[in-house]
This record gives sequence, C-alpha cells and structure tokens, in this order.
Amino acid sequence: AGSMRINQDTVLQGQRVTLVPYSSAHVPRYHEWMQSEELQRLTASEPLSLEQEYEMQHSWREDADKCTFIVLDTERWCRQAQADEECMVGDVNLFLTNAEDPTLGEIEIMIAEPSYRGRGFGKEATLIMMSYGVRNLGLTKFEAKIGQENEASICMFKKLHFKEVAVNSVFQEVMLRLDVSDQERQWLLEQTNHVVEKSYTEVKQLAGVLET
Repeated sequence: AGSMRINQDTVLQGQRVTLVPYSSAHVPRYHEWMQSEELQRLTASEPLSLEQEYEMQHSWREDADKCTFIVLDTERWCRQAQADEECMVGDVNLFLTNAEDPTLGEIEIMIAEPSYRGRGFGKEATLIMMSYGVRNLGLTKFEAKIGQENEASICMFKKLHFKEVAVNSVFQEVMLRLDVSDQERQWLLEQTNHVVEKSYTEVKQLAGVLET
C-alpha cells in the first residue's frame, strides 16, 4: 500500500500552524522536548538518546503505516523566514495500523511548547491533518487514544465532533472516534479551505535564496 513517504515534500500552511514533513533537521529540538517528564507521560513514551531519535525519525519516514508532520508556528515561520527548528511547536501523526481496515486512521497531536497550548494550535493542526487524511489517504474514520488525565486534549477532540467510545482503565486511556459522513467531510473541508499546500523543496529553496 505505497509508503507513507507520500508527504515527504508536502507543506500544509494554515493560519496559526504550518505542517512540514519530519526531517532530520527537526530531531535535536524534538529530542529536547522528549526529555520532559510531562511529555513522556502524556505521550506514554520512553526517553531516547539523540542517536536513537535520529534512527526513529528515519524509520518513521520510511514507515508505510505512519504519516508524520512537524507543527510550526506559521507567523514566525513566514515573517522571519526562520529555520523550522526555531518555529517548532509540536507534531501530529496518523497511524494506519488496522490491516483489516485501511480507511481507519489513529490520530495523535502533541503541542510540546507550553506557551502554545490552549491557543487553538492543536485544533488547527488536527483539522489540517484530518483533512489531509480524508483527501490524500482515503480515510473515513478517525480514532484518538488519550490519557484520562489529559482533559484539555479530550475536550478538544470532542469539539472536533469525536465521540467517546471506550475507556481503558488498565492504560488509563479514553478512546474517541469520528466517522466521517458526507456531512462531516464537508465540514472538515470547510474548516480547512484556507490551507495552502506547497512543495517543501521549493519553500526551502526560496528560503535559501532569501538567506544569501
């Protein structure tokens, strides 16, 4: 089913956030984030060495079941023509882990920079990713698994029309789900009709021209 490298040259530019492919240039900042115990807890992940994080980035990029974007602050990124690393606020992932059902994607959003939380960045990034999943990956159903204590995230997904479908008391997780009906699809595309798709290579080349 073709590799997830489908998005390796895709930039999705929204109002607050811009999604760019996860490249090795992003790893040091990402690694720094993941030293935070709070983020480890919220993402249920173990701290990795920088070396391991580079390996992880490489394998994610080649992984056919995963689509990952780094979330940038659009305003900073555009205004100062700054390096991505200066503008990183989080990441957003889609996992296509159900071999029986290729139309189901599990979505995960992390706004790692505390000063960007609660300001609509996560919401816009999630909407853009869902719209991308529907348009480019043929998805019609989304699931999100969120730690029970992460009320802000649960609340955000409910605002995006997800319904709570299960609670896993062992993992202390809530499972939310959204079936994308025609009506939901239309709503999703309307929410993201301001998003501009660009080529990452071209954006980088332009920035290169500006920098010299």
